[in-house]
Amino acid sequence: MATMTEKDTIKTLTTHYIDGAFVESHGREVIDIIKPTNGQVIARVTLADEEDARRAIAAAKRAFASFGRTTKEERAKILRRLHEVVSARIDNLTAAMVEEYGGTVAFSRLLMEGAANAFLSAEKALQELPLTRSWGKTTVTLEPVGVAGLITPWNANSFFLSAKLASAVAAGCTAVIKPSELSPLQTRVWIECLREAELPKGLCNVVAGRGDVVGAELVRNPDVAKISFTGSVGVGQTIMRDGAATMKRVTLELGGKSPNILLDDADLDKAIPTALAIAFMNSGQACVAGTRLLVPKTRLDEVKRAIRVAMHAFPAGDPADPKTAVGPMVTQKQYERVQSYIRKGIEEGAEVLVGGEGHPRGLEEGYFVKPTVFVNVTNEMTIAREEIFGPVLCVITYENDEDAIRIANDTTYGLHAYVSGTDVQRARRVASHLLAGRVAINGMLDDQQAPFGGFKHSGVGREFGTFGIEAFLEPRAILES
Repeated sequence: MATMTEKDTIKTLTTHYIDGAFVESHGREVIDIIKPTNGQVIARVTLADEEDARRAIAAAKRAFASFGRTTKEERAKILRRLHEVVSARIDNLTAAMVEEYGGTVAFSRLLMEGAANAFLSAEKALQELPLTRSWGKTTVTLEPVGVAGLITPWNANSFFLSAKLASAVAAGCTAVIKPSELSPLQTRVWIECLREAELPKGLCNVVAGRGDVVGAELVRNPDVAKISFTGSVGVGQTIMRDGAATMKRVTLELGGKSPNILLDDADLDKAIPTALAIAFMNSGQACVAGTRLLVPKTRLDEVKRAIRVAMHAFPAGDPADPKTAVGPMVTQKQYERVQSYIRKGIEEGAEVLVGGEGHPRGLEEGYFVKPTVFVNVTNEMTIAREEIFGPVLCVITYENDEDAIRIANDTTYGLHAYVSGTDVQRARRVASHLLAGRVAINGMLDDQQAPFGGFKHSGVGREFGTFGIEAFLEPRAILES
């Protein structure tokens, strides 16, 4: 039985958001949410089951009968309202991400601001996207695909809740969302935003449960026309395979092993701090993290010196401290996963330049990892091939531009890439040869109108801007005699 202290500090969440109301969970499985900075239980959550998912799908199907016929302006009005309510709760969303996920406060706030702006970005894209095209006696209309299942990851849960819903609403789809079960505090604040927005009942339903339970129901249910998923390659492959039975439309963003090419004319005083920021963003738990730093062999010694100097700006520590650059891993399991990769790198002959195994000094209680940089890495090593999802950077040398391009593209992934150099035309040439959904030149850049998604095992389809809205639309042609 819980003590009074536990009752005062441990939040209990037993409801889901279906048809515009909080409803008690039909599912009975309860999980503990562990604070990653100290390993203490901060919440207990009752997870949804298949019946909860089916109720949510039915509500979304009923709502689609009318919402699917709305005009651009009606959808734009809803998007503006969602922007207003999420903007008003950025502080609360940030605090929840810091507490339950361990995201650094600076990065978490940027992410929450992005979550709010996703709705305005989608509204802008919607206004620019022609939903009707015609020639002669042929008319083509872009029609909402139907009920969309939206599945979000734990490393950026609230951001993807907003970004995916924004595109779905702009297209005229209704939604059933399965947020990460590790993110209930963020999700609850975000659902409160939905209530404040006074959306049409059933437009957006949220059921928090396991992927192999709620996610699986969304994938196999014939009343769900579309799945938008962000997560692992293995789960993405399962969604594609199982969704084929009901001809699911799918958008999959599945991670990366992003290269960051430092050209031989790069200014290391700028390029190295930027490279470390790109590698360690979101404590390394970022699909777009530039975790392979490709440097000219002739400048390796300079690069190593520059990394040692710049590392003081990337301390691990309390994520609530604005000075902290690297917070804890999300769970003990993720901490152990990252440690296993660090050991593997050492076993395969890579040299630890900074960091290494174990906890940073003074941070033994939580799931903290030492920000780690390996040198003497070859692109065949495990740490250069597999997505570690932690603050681990691999430095790989190359001979010339063509060699750098070859190494950068020698991966099963293709989500993001980076190029740094003072000759912008040369950087653009190199960027044009990289097999990645996005390539950033001289910085960590973003544009919510630009398509986001990957080549190869990094996924299928694109999100954001008109590209993201089109993923929720089907063209219908009407031909007259």
